[in-house]
Amino acid sequence: MNDIHEQFMRQALLQAKRAFDEDEVPVGAVIVMNNQVIAKGYNQVQLLKDVTAHAEILAISSACENLQSKYLPEATLYVTLEPCLMCAGALYWNKIGHIVFGAYDEKNSYRRVTEKNPFHPSTTLLGGILQEECAALMQSFFKAKR
Repeated sequence: MNDIHEQFMRQALLQAKRAFDEDEVPVGAVIVMNNQVIAKGYNQVQLLKDVTAHAEILAISSACENLQSKYLPEATLYVTLEPCLMCAGALYWNKIGHIVFGAYDEKNSYRRVTEKNPFHPSTTLLGGILQEECAALMQSFFKAKR
């Protein structure tokens, strides 16, 4: 099972690298159903001048538009960084089936605000997939900024 998670996380990493190349915080996301990517997103906060333009939000919007549905209970989100509280709220309302993330984010994840699980009760959560690669991209970005 980890092989499939790594395969899709690598696709999320490609999205994160697009963000990096565009001088955005390098977070990427893909949404998968039936082992096929149905939506992609990467941070575009600077480009769109919109604090809500996180990879997860953009991927959710794309998937919902593609499927003509506001709920994704059969889908899996692969995202390179543990979701923030804003994205956790969107994922809760979206009722996404599964969330798989790469790097943990002690500073800005939803856990900074709450110890409770902010996701829909039926959503499963798995972290640490390709954690080192995901974290290295973030560290490289912020090191260049300092």
